[in-house]
Amino acid sequence: MHYKDQVIFITGASSGIGRQLALLLAQEKAWLILAARHHDTLEAVKQECLQYTSHCEILVMDITNEEQVNAGAQHAWQLFGKIDVLINNAGVTQRSKLIDTQVSAIRQLMEVNFFGPVMLTKALLPYFKIQQRGQIIVISSMAGLMGYPWRSGYNAAKHALQGYFETLQTEQPIPQLYTTLVCPGRIHTPITYAAITADGSPFGKMDPGQEHGIPVEQCARRILTAMRKRKKLVLIARAERILLWFKRFFPPLFYAIARKGN
Repeated sequence: MHYKDQVIFITGASSGIGRQLALLLAQEKAWLILAARHHDTLEAVKQECLQYTSHCEILVMDITNEEQVNAGAQHAWQLFGKIDVLINNAGVTQRSKLIDTQVSAIRQLMEVNFFGPVMLTKALLPYFKIQQRGQIIVISSMAGLMGYPWRSGYNAAKHALQGYFETLQTEQPIPQLYTTLVCPGRIHTPITYAAITADGSPFGKMDPGQEHGIPVEQCARRILTAMRKRKKLVLIARAERILLWFKRFFPPLFYAIARKGN
């Protein structure tokens, strides 16, 4: 019950890792603020969470809209008068070859995966400063640590995310502000249905690699463990972890294997 009565703000809370984190934190009696773009799916997750916790609010917000992000941050603070933890989870993946992918699609990936978390974090930092404490969890990706085929814009956004929040870790503008970067590999979630393709349209199906990925509950539990320990970086992956090891110590083998990926 580490997070009992703590206010936790989760973006991308309507499905996948965000939804699972919400459910596990609800079981710890945390007070939740669930954010995503669609009211109906958020409401469904809220009702699940209310089976365990007495405090759960929803916030319909587009993470790429700076006006909505700033207003959402202010509203989230006003709901309970504090925010103990921010979980930057909202994101979208990609399935298209670099040579075919339009710049507009790459911009879309950057807006959701990089600028969204940056804008929300910036909007909430003044409130963390008032409290003189807080915790920020950033759901990055193994794609933030290495390039991988069919994910050029996604890789770029997650690399940028790593650089920005590692800087927050090193500067640590508030002594009791702790930041954790989470790098999952393939997790069994529906994320690839909305994956961006070359022209920006959705992929519309389950990626076989994703279908056989790590169970989402297992992933969420490992994230909670890392949160409790205030870890700076956690990798949650199978084959991707080995591939990263090859990249660091046997680069030719990494490139040979990665070129065959999709």
